[in-house]
Amino acid sequence: MTSEDDSCPDIWELDNGDVAVIGRDLTDSYRSRLPAGVTVDADERLVIIPRATIVAAKLDIPDE
Repeated sequence: MTSEDDSCPDIWELDNGDVAVIGRDLTDSYRSRLPAGVTVDADERLVIIPRATIVAAKLDIPDE
């Protein structure tokens, strides 16, 4: 986890090794601005998390 408080956003590793992300759902706002070849499927959402959250989580992300 990237913080000890109850605020969003956050990133953490699940028991199976997958990574979960809590952030702002901006799928509709960004859909028309996605890079060429990038799509968001019906069962997916584009989630934006601030750079500071990724930087804070970096120490907890393994290299392999």
